[in-house]
Amino acid sequence: MEVAVSALRADLRQWIDAAQAGEDVVITERGIPVARLAGIASADLIARLERDGLLTAPTAVRPPAEVEAHGVGRPSSAVSDLVRRLRR
Repeated sequence: MEVAVSALRADLRQWIDAAQAGEDVVITERGIPVARLAGIASADLIARLERDGLLTAPTAVRPPAEVEAHGVGRPSSAVSDLVRRLRR
C-alpha cells in the first residue's frame, strides 16, 4: 500500500498500526517511492528466545541492587565504580 508524505503526516498512527499488522507501507513524495514503513518482528523477542530454549524465565523475584551513598545523598553508579576498579 502506498501513502503520500502529506497523508502520512496527517494520519501517522493509522500507518504505524498498518505496519504493525504486517502491511508494507511505501511512502511516496510526488508519486515517487522514497521509503518503506514495515513492522518489526522483535516485539515478541523474549517469548521467541524462551520458546527456542535460549532464554529461561526467572524462578524468583530479584531483589533491588544495594546503593551506596557518595557525598551528599548521591547514589553510586555501579558501572562507573566497575570502570574505576578495572582501571586500577
